[in-house]
Amino acid sequence: MNHQEQPAAAEAPSATRIATLESLREHLQWALELEHATLPPYLCALYSLDPRLNPDAVEAVGGVFVEEMIHLALAANLLNAVGGRPRLDTPELLQPHPRTLPHGDRSLRLSLVPFGPEAVEMFLRLEQPALPGAPAEDDGYQTIGQFYDAIEDGLRHLCAELGDAAVFCGDPARQVTGGPFRHTGGKLTAVNDLGSALAALEEIVEQGEGTARGEVWDGDRDIFHPERDEVSHYYRYQELKLGRRYLRGDTPLSGPTGETVTVDLAGVRPMRPNPLVADHPAGSAIRSAQEEFNVTYCGLLQLLEEAFNGSPDRLAAATGTMYALKAQAQALMDMPDGDGTTAGPTFEYVEPELRR
Repeated sequence: MNHQEQPAAAEAPSATRIATLESLREHLQWALELEHATLPPYLCALYSLDPRLNPDAVEAVGGVFVEEMIHLALAANLLNAVGGRPRLDTPELLQPHPRTLPHGDRSLRLSLVPFGPEAVEMFLRLEQPALPGAPAEDDGYQTIGQFYDAIEDGLRHLCAELGDAAVFCGDPARQVTGGPFRHTGGKLTAVNDLGSALAALEEIVEQGEGTARGEVWDGDRDIFHPERDEVSHYYRYQELKLGRRYLRGDTPLSGPTGETVTVDLAGVRPMRPNPLVADHPAGSAIRSAQEEFNVTYCGLLQLLEEAFNGSPDRLAAATGTMYALKAQAQALMDMPDGDGTTAGPTFEYVEPELRR
């Protein structure tokens, strides 16, 4: 989907339900919550992988996670640009798993599971491309692309009705363009007008489902393999599922025809699915480690919220927190939890006054 090649849509009558600035801000907060909801499942799958035995899977899942962080930051930039206030450090963001996407199709359930067929099928459903011509959906969306189409429609409608200056009324100093989101094929850019807003939406959608709907590629170069183009998130998971890489000329119908992609399920920590702190008694080793992880993760959300609300220097601290999370999660996944499984992170909310 190429948003910038559809200028005529700005002049057409809008049937979108995003017809006020307040509604636009509300939907962009939903976008922030949507992008965040992808992070815990991706992190569990990523941290369950032994990188020595599964370098292809680590590369794929790790790359998608970093780009989802870019999408989170772009959603915050969009919300700030239209005068909103990004909220991340709230209990609503950390609902128990399995859970649904915020305001999405309730048939899609996100779970905390180790890497494997179940995780790959969940990620394929999550990143599923919209069919060409699929309608924009501002609530109960079938695909993420259709949700962002509704936001695009709302932006175009409001700019035509109110003018760009009235819509993009936020403080430019709140835009984030660096931090732990660099060194990827994706682009984290400031949003200050309709053109930059459409470019941000295009970046989010193309990295997830591919360019021009029906294409495999996301428009970037592969940072791990600069000699080839990068495939979108959906097709990276197809590569893992089908065991081959896409080559230039391959299509969704042809499937991947390139070199072999290997997955060794013996190199996956067998994390217990959808763990909860309450599964273990207070003071037990596993519960204590899970509680420590949750404090660290909520601290990360706090740092990101501060960064997106006028303190971009907090991104440096957020980077260090991400490294601490990895160590804590992998330590949990090395702790036996019965029935041949190991413990895992629970991603439960900890109130600020209880964080130490």
